[in-house]
Amino acid sequence: MSVFLKCKDNTVSNEEFELVFHDQYDMLITRPQPKKDKLGGYYKSENYISHTDSNKTLIDKVYQLVKKHTIKGKVNSINKYKRGGKQLLDIGCGTGEFLLSCKNDGWNVIGVEPNPDANALTVAKIGDENSIFKSLDDVISLHSNTKFDVITMWHVLEHVPNLEETVKNLSNLLTKNGVLLVAVPNFRSFDAVYYGEYWAAFDVPRHLWHFSRAAITDLFIKEGLKLSETRPMWFDSFYVSMLSETYKRGKSSFIRAFLIGFYSNCKGFFSNEVSSHIYFLKKVV
Repeated sequence: MSVFLKCKDNTVSNEEFELVFHDQYDMLITRPQPKKDKLGGYYKSENYISHTDSNKTLIDKVYQLVKKHTIKGKVNSINKYKRGGKQLLDIGCGTGEFLLSCKNDGWNVIGVEPNPDANALTVAKIGDENSIFKSLDDVISLHSNTKFDVITMWHVLEHVPNLEETVKNLSNLLTKNGVLLVAVPNFRSFDAVYYGEYWAAFDVPRHLWHFSRAAITDLFIKEGLKLSETRPMWFDSFYVSMLSETYKRGKSSFIRAFLIGFYSNCKGFFSNEVSSHIYFLKKVV
């Protein structure tokens, strides 16, 4: 595997990492990958916003506004799969807003969130500590007979240490004809190419894997999960570009970030290579 790019951890450590190209799956792999017992240390930052409800900075405010807006769309996306059953597993549920919205919409919800602070916030919102777990292994152990109609991973797959094992577990946890929704960044997008080593969605070493559309298709079909639909996440290009501007120039430039994000979306509209995608994968075996 050849080195595709070298980039720095701009959030916690300032350490440099390599992104190596895996040609079989058309994806990038972060190297070296932190050991499992060290990985949590790379999330210990006030700037890691998905583990908080912070609203301090402009970027925080944009993130929270977009999150609130997109949750409704996410819930609508899964509701068409609530026909026969309504068991939902959200892996990497963060501070619990999506999970709470699903619960309020009639879903029986279980969430996974390893970060202690975010986990506690989710428990407080859901009101049931027995529905929120620290790991997928805990869910498998304590709900061995439970199958889920829908499993969601909103920008989570890129974080999991054991990728192929996780894919296998996801398939096993789904009901027959169940649906998995996976949202991940796309390193083939224009904003990724434009910002290069400064592209915020590389987010090394927290992001261990960096996917293309082809990679998602090939990874999951091996475990009987077939891609049925792909949807763009239009807001991601703007938010990622705002962060990338800060990493590249040392200060945020809202106007430049907006223009890059807008141009990336325009190109992506025709090429289908947007900053992030939601993949709908249906179990076929």
